[in-house]
Amino acid sequence: MLNTDRFKVSRRGLLASAAGAIASSTLTSPLRAESARIPRKQLLLLFMSGGKSQFETWDPKPGTRTGGPYRAISTSIPGVQIGELLPHCARIMDRLTVVRSVNSGIADHFQGHYAMQSGRIATGYPVLGSAVAKLLERSDDVLPGYVSIRRDGPKAYTDVGNAGFLGAKYEGVQIVNNQAPANLIQPPSVTPALAEAVDRIRQSSDERFRRGRADGPIHSYGTTYHQAKALMQRREIFDLSKESPVDHERYGKHEFGQHCLLARRLLQSGVTGVKVTHFDWDAHQDNFYWHQIRCAEFDRTLVTLLDDLSERGMLEHTLVVITGEMGRTPQINNLGGRDHWGRAWSMAMAGCGVKPGVVYGSTNDTGTEVKDNTVKLGDLFHTYLRALGIDSTGKYEIGGQTNPIADPAAKPIEALLA
Repeated sequence: MLNTDRFKVSRRGLLASAAGAIASSTLTSPLRAESARIPRKQLLLLFMSGGKSQFETWDPKPGTRTGGPYRAISTSIPGVQIGELLPHCARIMDRLTVVRSVNSGIADHFQGHYAMQSGRIATGYPVLGSAVAKLLERSDDVLPGYVSIRRDGPKAYTDVGNAGFLGAKYEGVQIVNNQAPANLIQPPSVTPALAEAVDRIRQSSDERFRRGRADGPIHSYGTTYHQAKALMQRREIFDLSKESPVDHERYGKHEFGQHCLLARRLLQSGVTGVKVTHFDWDAHQDNFYWHQIRCAEFDRTLVTLLDDLSERGMLEHTLVVITGEMGRTPQINNLGGRDHWGRAWSMAMAGCGVKPGVVYGSTNDTGTEVKDNTVKLGDLFHTYLRALGIDSTGKYEIGGQTNPIADPAAKPIEALLA
């Protein structure tokens, strides 16, 4: 019996290798030279998977029954305090934009992951990275517009889909454990002549299949093929060994630090949208100990990353979004943990298109409810797009159908926009 799985892997590898064999070598200019091009707007999404606690980060309530054991500390904004687990962020608070009044109404991992990235409850819409890849693409783009960096697990609620109705071209390229995508180097046995022959057969087969059939599947396959070809040409952008030992130390040897270093490298190479997932914020027990660990990684690495983007002149055209799928409960459970909470929590931004040094909205004294300036998930999605110079009231026009880019019932938060 034919082993079809084995055939698929071999065919995929052959096509990827063929793509590399016919690839031009004209796209190997240094990263720093590329960053000097006329800059496009770019997105960096730092996603705190599991749901970090607003009480231990952006909205502390010390001395209250919900506040927990940690102090609040002063920041570079007079009169504004954040949790003591973020001392580096406190130093640059005047460069951040913090929202303390998010009310998503979602306390579920899977739904929250999708909704906070797509700005919708209804499924099938593109997430932010895919939307930005589509809406900011240029005719001369060769790299995929959206890259998602994560570790290998957990997958239960992080894999929520990407491009929706936008199609395969705008799906996020998955970078797992900082490993470059597979098959980026052609086997020695694949000669240029063989690769050229395979490509001719591919094109001929595509044309034959198109006759009398819908073009969508072939177009998607062709898009994937050309993206693989571009990645093979530019595989050095995934090579963290090219970064200095000093930078590896500055960002931190932990996975989040190394993922953020790779994210900076990808942005510098010209990728439009990059997402980095920081895991293990789901502290149903030992919340306070666990947040010590998570915040120590996040705090130092974030500030290092923002400093680097600023020094390279990239922050002025890169929007950095720091969010998760939800917050944590005011109530501390009998295991010393905080559970899921969607009614009153916090997120942050920095960089392109947003006002620095703004703390928007507030919660009541115990953090159980939003007190003023309630922010919904659709409002945030509008705000992200507007910060990137995109008309969030526009529409996608695909296959003769139109879809609103962002939820028409929501609107941008003007007080946050520069």
